[in-house]
Amino acid sequence: MKVRQLQGGRKPSIWDNFTHAHPEKIADGSNGDVTEDFYHRYKEDVKIMKDMNTDAFRFSISWSRVLPGEVLIFIIIALWPQIRGKLKRGVNKEGIRFYNNLINELIANGLQPFVTIFHWDVPQALEDDYGGLLSSRFVDDYRNFADLCFKEFGDRVKHWITFNEPSNFASQGYDTGISAPGRCSKYVDGSCQAGNSSTEPYTVGHNLLLAHAAAVQLYKQKYQATQKGQIGITVTTIMMLPYSNSASDVAAAKRALDFNLGWFLDPVVYGDYPASMRERVGIRLPTFSKRQSKRLEGSYDFIGINYYTTYYARSVPAATVNISYSTDSGVETTPVRNGIPIGEQPGSSFLYVYPKGIRDLLLYTKRNYKNPVIYITENGVIDTNNTATLPQALEDPVRVLYYYRHLLFLRRAIKDGVNVKGFFAWTLLDDFEWGYGFTLRFGINFVDFSNGILKRYPKQSATWFKNFLQK
Repeated sequence: MKVRQLQGGRKPSIWDNFTHAHPEKIADGSNGDVTEDFYHRYKEDVKIMKDMNTDAFRFSISWSRVLPGEVLIFIIIALWPQIRGKLKRGVNKEGIRFYNNLINELIANGLQPFVTIFHWDVPQALEDDYGGLLSSRFVDDYRNFADLCFKEFGDRVKHWITFNEPSNFASQGYDTGISAPGRCSKYVDGSCQAGNSSTEPYTVGHNLLLAHAAAVQLYKQKYQATQKGQIGITVTTIMMLPYSNSASDVAAAKRALDFNLGWFLDPVVYGDYPASMRERVGIRLPTFSKRQSKRLEGSYDFIGINYYTTYYARSVPAATVNISYSTDSGVETTPVRNGIPIGEQPGSSFLYVYPKGIRDLLLYTKRNYKNPVIYITENGVIDTNNTATLPQALEDPVRVLYYYRHLLFLRRAIKDGVNVKGFFAWTLLDDFEWGYGFTLRFGINFVDFSNGILKRYPKQSATWFKNFLQK
């Protein structure tokens, strides 16, 4: 399978290969070769942000853009693994220059850069070399990548996020197979060519946590004192409410949160997985050594939380055959109870509007995770009508109301003592939404994908934000 030539010296990530090899797993068969073309239009987009009165921008660094990871075939590599990294992973100066230019442009326009180091795009070279996140070798390679980022950009970047939504990356890529690299057991999805849904999600999650801890330790020991920045991790979950008042459904709601939010928050706050995961997954869940646990515990200055929606949870028997991460919790989730949706559904998607859920989730995090400093790193709602005329597409009152109501409940959470320091809307522009392709539009600015011009148009919500933020 051949991926077309990529811009600026970037090499393929697992998502490049996945979208080209499996267009049937993308809702519209599209790929991310060119989305909104931020690479060439970043100055225009920074101006949009400045004109909207925003004061921060969250973006990620493409690993395969700054460290393309070309594989060189040398017998010496097999003989001396310790020099493997130096031989194989040269720095792409053009990629470094792009991110320097972007960061400088943001700062010159009064916007703080919030940088996510890894947002699901493992270089394909690492996947081909040793299986990517299925190998513990990923930890050292990620640490080296983070080191490069701190070294090149840390004098200006004061907020670092090690990983975005690691639970979704591990579950969708290695349990259901709907995301790159598309691994799962055959009994989960017969189209998966390889994988084990009962073990691989936990292996991947474990290596993600160890990589997070390694990067945080590196930053704190080598860079934080001089660069004076902060580092954290972004987690996500659908907030869970018990389907009924029964003890089993109340326990199921807590367990569902353990298997999503707690899977990564418990280790970074307390040094180990939630007890419910230990009990239900057993020996399939990897263990931390005492040294690893100590390194993980407290490995954050802040926690990023992505919130979109809330579901109901009810207890069901755990699977005894065809087991997987999805069945291990023994929880069935649904947005509908007694025929009534939990909230409005804007189009046919997973997202039901339940603004109170953001406050519920923040209070839950405050109570259970030592009241950390929190940034809402994603919150947003979709447009699904891709046949709308341009004037129709720019009218998005549902999104305006969504943000208004969520920000009200966010304010209540702050008054309740939750230590929230910032809020990021998802997203500035319509873009490529992973398995949904271009069928969902989260942007507060419309992007015309129809003719390759990719012109930006402010939606009603962009104007609302501009007015909201001017005070």
